[in-house]
Amino acid sequence: MNVVKPLTAAVLIVWLAAPVFAESPTDVAVPPNTFIKSQPEAHYLARDVLIGAKVQSSDGKIIGDIEDVILNDWNRVQGVIMGTGGFLGVAEKRIGVNLGALEFQEKDGKRVVVLPNVTKETLKTVPAFKRAEPKKSLLQRAMEKARELTDKSAETAKDAYEKAKESAGPALEKASEAAGKAYESTKKAAGEAYESTKEAAEKAYGKAKEAAGAATEGDSAKEGAPAKTE
Repeated sequence: MNVVKPLTAAVLIVWLAAPVFAESPTDVAVPPNTFIKSQPEAHYLARDVLIGAKVQSSDGKIIGDIEDVILNDWNRVQGVIMGTGGFLGVAEKRIGVNLGALEFQEKDGKRVVVLPNVTKETLKTVPAFKRAEPKKSLLQRAMEKARELTDKSAETAKDAYEKAKESAGPALEKASEAAGKAYESTKKAAGEAYESTKEAAEKAYGKAKEAAGAATEGDSAKEGAPAKTE
């Protein structure tokens, strides 16, 4: 009888319950002066204030919307790209606007972007913004997005592995303890069964031996007895 099977089966079940990923370090050094924990009140996020914001003229009319930002060689915002004219993005002209020319005002409890002293007629005369680098193709953007999703999936998998590893620890301990108890119980039961079988065999052997002895004595007595005469 193989009494090690309960322990092997318990360990195998716990091992299969956890996802199989490569080992990853748990203690990662965080470089100093690299990350920002929270947003200071004096700062703002580009998506909240700039990108996608509607630009108004001095009289409150919408004359365009901000589509992108321009960074200088110091990685500071130099200006914005504003889309104007056209309809639903069709035949729209994009122009560059210095950041300092924009005003951020509070109107009816909302922050709005104003380009003073500029009208739609003015924007028609402004030349379109010229890019230094060609615009990314749809294929390039799709490949970048696929790589981004792959990297994020890998990070998610690592996190799932660490959580599964952490939660599997107590389960493995309990499984090992249960397997140990099962092993001891099986060992004890096997020992008792062995002793019972041994005792029964000895009794059976004794009885068989006695029966064989009695049969031998009977045969001997028959051989020594005188034959009967008529």
